[in-house]
Amino acid sequence: MTSDADNSSSRSNAGKRVFATTSWSMVLEAADSQSSGVENALSELCLQYWYPLYAFVRRRGFDRDQAEDLTQSFFADLLEKKRLQHAEPSRGSFRAFLLTSMSNFIANHWRARKTLKRGGDRKILSIDYEDADYRYTEQPAVDLTAEKAFERNWALSILEQTLVAVRDQYEQSGKSELFDVLQGYLTGEENGPYAELAAATGMREGALKVAVHRLRQRYGQQLRLQIAKTVQDPADVDQELKSLFQALE
Repeated sequence: MTSDADNSSSRSNAGKRVFATTSWSMVLEAADSQSSGVENALSELCLQYWYPLYAFVRRRGFDRDQAEDLTQSFFADLLEKKRLQHAEPSRGSFRAFLLTSMSNFIANHWRARKTLKRGGDRKILSIDYEDADYRYTEQPAVDLTAEKAFERNWALSILEQTLVAVRDQYEQSGKSELFDVLQGYLTGEENGPYAELAAATGMREGALKVAVHRLRQRYGQQLRLQIAKTVQDPADVDQELKSLFQALE
């Protein structure tokens, strides 16, 4: 017979195994591996973070072409030269690792703007720089340092990824129309009385409140999962969440 203590231990170990498969943890544990799975995990993380880095470089004074070249060259250097072997797990988050690495990359390899040359043949990641430039020019003219801009764009990127993930879940359950009706309560676009939306959609007000509550719960859970992918220790998730909301203030 299995004791309660054994069951508790199994649940605890299962949780650790689940976390051990998250992207940043896996990449750190196998930084010197040739496994395609590790490369895929790293590529996924890089694709999530390329825009905050692009905006960071722009804030450092580089123009669009230079920022494109720097971002691609940085990822090429990161992936081809196995820079992760020098990562410091004690720093915790992939966000901190990338920002420090990009700052060092600029200082070591691109000291003067006149040394920048187009390196368009090193397309390590498929990035839509037309969209990146549009997003950058459309951002509010807020007086932020390059580092603060990176933090803000990182936070917005995480929120966007979370929204997409939750939308996918609703679509897979055949409830995409319900998500479209309710998502305004997540994004802040909808803050009117429930009665008005209930009347417009034909839903009962009580059912609408429950659906919104469940959506917010699912969004919160997914947000934690998105953050968990980018830290090594699950204990760091709460601190990263705090940093995310601070970046948006």
